[in-house]
Amino acid sequence: MIPSTQKIKMALLLFMSATFFLLSCNKNVEQFTEPPVIPPGTGLTLGETLAGTATDSLYYRLVVQGGMLPVISDKAASYTLFVPNNNAMKGFINAISGGLVPIAAPDAVFSGFISANIPPATAAGIVGYNIVAQALPSTSIPATFPNFQYPTILNPAPAVSALLRLTTFPTTRNGAWVNNVPLLAVDALAVNGVIHHTAAVVVPPQRFLWDRINTDAKLTYLKAAIIRADSGTAAPGTLQGALLNIGANLTVFAPTDSAFKAVITAVAYKTLLPLVVQQLTAAYIGAGLTPTSAAAKAAADAPPIAFSNSTALASSPTVFSNPALFGVLTAQLVKGIVVYHIMGNRAFTNNFPTIATAYPTLLNSAIPTHPGITLAATFGVPFVSSATVKGAVNATASKIFINALPLLPDPVGTSDQHYLNGVIHKIDQVLLPLPF
Repeated sequence: MIPSTQKIKMALLLFMSATFFLLSCNKNVEQFTEPPVIPPGTGLTLGETLAGTATDSLYYRLVVQGGMLPVISDKAASYTLFVPNNNAMKGFINAISGGLVPIAAPDAVFSGFISANIPPATAAGIVGYNIVAQALPSTSIPATFPNFQYPTILNPAPAVSALLRLTTFPTTRNGAWVNNVPLLAVDALAVNGVIHHTAAVVVPPQRFLWDRINTDAKLTYLKAAIIRADSGTAAPGTLQGALLNIGANLTVFAPTDSAFKAVITAVAYKTLLPLVVQQLTAAYIGAGLTPTSAAAKAAADAPPIAFSNSTALASSPTVFSNPALFGVLTAQLVKGIVVYHIMGNRAFTNNFPTIATAYPTLLNSAIPTHPGITLAATFGVPFVSSATVKGAVNATASKIFINALPLLPDPVGTSDQHYLNGVIHKIDQVLLPLPF
């Protein structure tokens, strides 16, 4: 039985509506200097090609639902279309229906669902985000790091500006991908462009990086660190401002709360130990011990006390504004640590090198000679099975928490989380740019 239209529309509203109220206009979009040469197609348009391909029938239904068929049928235009096949569309519909439309349902049930439950504006938004306004055969998609970005035809706020476009990130590095979604087949040529088939529906990002950091229950220390780093800094020069900036193009390696607790406990212990030794020495002298005996006893007794106090201080993200450590965790120091976790481009794990390679972070804008961070990934079939990022002073590389399901999306996914202004990967260590 098909689920109620009211419930499905509510799910779709939560899933997609934010896209159409946010702006996206990444600056300095990279373009090829010359258009790629496209071999002659079959004479059919992209629309006709979809219509004649049985395994694309559900996406064709979505195209029609969104009123996008005239767009991709224009012989005077030139497009690249990223198309999920019927299996990918079934997985998408199964997900947005909360499992109420079973994967094993007949194609006609899925087609009926699209017509009855996906609003035309939502359908148009998805399809528009899947269309790049130039023809890109796979041989013309670069394998460089980071991914080139290309504007799609999706303008989320035409009333604000006719020039706004969401961007997408195809690559042929380590296989063929668009964003973090693998391409199953490439180069189905049409008279007005080319079709690449995707393993999943590539939906437009809906939120900003800060939206995830601000609301994730396991990133409360990172949030507090950003607020501490911004203290005394006026917008728009704040980190929060950058993480909410529609023109930004960033990758954030986000240490979890447990990662922050570990490093803050160590920093607090190093700071508190000499203070505890000093206090105990004075107390023991006052109790009648000689200065030498008092100092020896204090050195023996202080470590567990300092560790206990350090653990208590690090037990809450308020540590960043705690007077006991305020002089140690200065706004400048915390800002340096935070920007060391941010790259000035989007780096999906599928675009990582297979051999550990160094790349700059935003810290390099202040310290150009800093070695940056090193990235590496191990690939399964076809997704990344593990990935690491290492700070210059970290003894070992930090692990990126790879999604249990490769394409698990915001707000619960842990790797390759795609936002309007960048990508987030959760990691298990705080990256250290300098010794502490």
